[in-house]
Amino acid sequence: MTSGFLDPAVAPAPASSSGGAPLGPVTGAERAAADGESANGFETRAALPASVHATRLSVVIPVYNEVSTIGEVIRRVLATGFDVEVIVVDDGSTDGTSEYLKRIKHPRVCSLRQAVNRGKGAALRLGFAAVSSPFVVVQDADLEYDPRDYAALLEPLLDGRADIVFGSRFLGGPHRVLFFWHFVGNRFLTLLCDMLSNLNLSDMETGMKAFRRDKLARLSLCANRFTFEPEVTIKAARAGWRVYEVPISYTGRTYAEGKKIGWHDGLAAIVSMLYHRLFERIY
Repeated sequence: MTSGFLDPAVAPAPASSSGGAPLGPVTGAERAAADGESANGFETRAALPASVHATRLSVVIPVYNEVSTIGEVIRRVLATGFDVEVIVVDDGSTDGTSEYLKRIKHPRVCSLRQAVNRGKGAALRLGFAAVSSPFVVVQDADLEYDPRDYAALLEPLLDGRADIVFGSRFLGGPHRVLFFWHFVGNRFLTLLCDMLSNLNLSDMETGMKAFRRDKLARLSLCANRFTFEPEVTIKAARAGWRVYEVPISYTGRTYAEGKKIGWHDGLAAIVSMLYHRLFERIY
């Protein structure tokens, strides 16, 4: 386990896939951004209300082979303005991500590692066990989801209306236009999940979700891979959680850019929904 951002003594890491500058040693401006000053073009502590500055938040980032983007994702999370702890769980990466995370030196970043690739769900369970804040956000490591959406995502939790909040890609936020059949598949899986859970979500498969930690800690979670999404949705509905959705932005990737989810994950999601609705225990 290590904590921190990049040690100035190490060599620069690869450039981010978004076309930004190389992810090299942290500059004074970047360190200032982590402490609340403006840097990298993101909103920081100084730009947000005092109530946001005081909100303690744990962000869990499962990562598998994302060396070109993980550094930028961590920077964006630290620049959100929340009193944030970042827990990065390396799910057996083989592309240099592990080595990159070992060089991190920042008091609000904790790095955990699974020796072999076990999947997103398994990585999230490891991360959830390490959180200490009252609110938890799941953040993907690939720059598809923007941490600047946290303020909207957390509002229903902070004012006591919700136990879980889904960041929906289909409620009008700006998004990159990509695959038609992925869109159809997402809507079908969400519709099936809504039928089984008696919810009216627009985006069950979203990779940006926020939770009350006390509620999340009580759920019995077992899904190891992308089936975490239907599992936590079905079990939250069965447990009677108060569920909210908010619009978020989305910058999807192509497979050439590193997208990993495929049609077989859709089939697994269907099986998972049926299993967790009909057979699996909630707690």
